[in-house]
Amino acid sequence: MTSDLADWTGPVRADLSARLEPNIDRPLALALSGGGDSIALLRLAADWARANGRRLLALTVDHGLNADSAEWTAFAGRVAREAGADWRGLRWNGPRPATGLPAAARMARHRLIAEAARAAGARVVLLAHTADDIAEGEVMRAEGSTLGRLRDWAPSPAWPEGRGLMLLRPMLGAGRDEVRDWLTGQGAGWIDDPANEDPRFARSRARASLLPTGEGGAQRRMRVDQSNGEAAPGHPTLTLSRKDDGCAAVRSSPLPAGEGSITIDRSIPPQTLAAVLVCVGGGDRLPRGDRLSAIRSRLRSGEAFTAVLCGARVEAGSDQVLVTREAGEFVRRPRPPMPLTVGVESVWDGRWAITVDSPGWFVVPAAGRMAALSDTDRTALKRLPPAARGSVPVLIRNDATAPVLAGKAGRAAALVEERLALALDRMTHERDLGGAIHGASPRNHLFSG
Repeated sequence: MTSDLADWTGPVRADLSARLEPNIDRPLALALSGGGDSIALLRLAADWARANGRRLLALTVDHGLNADSAEWTAFAGRVAREAGADWRGLRWNGPRPATGLPAAARMARHRLIAEAARAAGARVVLLAHTADDIAEGEVMRAEGSTLGRLRDWAPSPAWPEGRGLMLLRPMLGAGRDEVRDWLTGQGAGWIDDPANEDPRFARSRARASLLPTGEGGAQRRMRVDQSNGEAAPGHPTLTLSRKDDGCAAVRSSPLPAGEGSITIDRSIPPQTLAAVLVCVGGGDRLPRGDRLSAIRSRLRSGEAFTAVLCGARVEAGSDQVLVTREAGEFVRRPRPPMPLTVGVESVWDGRWAITVDSPGWFVVPAAGRMAALSDTDRTALKRLPPAARGSVPVLIRNDATAPVLAGKAGRAAALVEERLALALDRMTHERDLGGAIHGASPRNHLFSG
């Protein structure tokens, strides 16, 4: 193997060392399809893990979309163990949509990997996207796709399954051909998924359009990676520049700890405002561009106003701009009480992690129930702005008539600030990341672009 074939591996190893903690008893997760890109990353990550006292956990998702998928999964498990990694196979058993199958499979893959990684105690998942994935994404966006741009370090798009979990893509500077040349030089094999050359799919068409042509115009065939054929979804406006990322325009609200409201400056950049609205609102859908622009224009004008977007309420006054959860949504679209399981941390409204130690508890919003709270609890709520009070979680029980604040009957922690910090690139190293949590399935991806 010539030295120039190995040039791309140096930056990959350097990126692993720059982002990850050495010598800790916490596994490093890796998405392993068995395709060439992921096999190469497996080998490099296994070397790094051995040299740095880390356990490596390879995770393979069987989508059940190909007759050979079980064989592919077994192959991935075999090569993972040969590399010295632990391995776990995961299977997508959800419904298959008639349209948008690649996107649905991608969403399921992120959810399954996030759940397995968090359950194992991992805080970082390695993904083997390459420079070719970036180029293919540009072609797809030029043709009208809303696919997000890949980042080397980005939050997991699965919310809330992937809370506090980061994705590291250390191979974005490498080309697919040179990765496979390197594998060939090592005598390594990999899987070819024929779906990656199926012209019915936008990713395959973009890939084919970038292939060089040979004699007679015939395109050169490439062996491609199954799991990394589709870039993670997201939105380009959430890719913040290091020079001006808008973080200075965001501050925690001067309210009781963990309340989950955010104060912002009127000069806040649009991408930062979008992230604030989604995180405070607890959802995972970005605001429409025209509605976001309208709010930002009103902020810059100095106007005093109230507006609601993405489930968040923007109250712009003369002295501050406060963003809180819009409690009126609980009244307009009532939800059934969410049951809580003893000792299991559950996510409510995409904003709160709640755990109880005794059975029979359900979580509901304070909206419509504040009059039934105890005098002590009502006094605690009065420290919050009126607009924020109804969105606070309270607990009700089968054998009790009066609700209680979630933090009194159980443990409750707001997720808004941590999620926003991840979205705004304020946590740049594995050591910065928090603990594990599990919750409901995501509807759409947000912070992976």
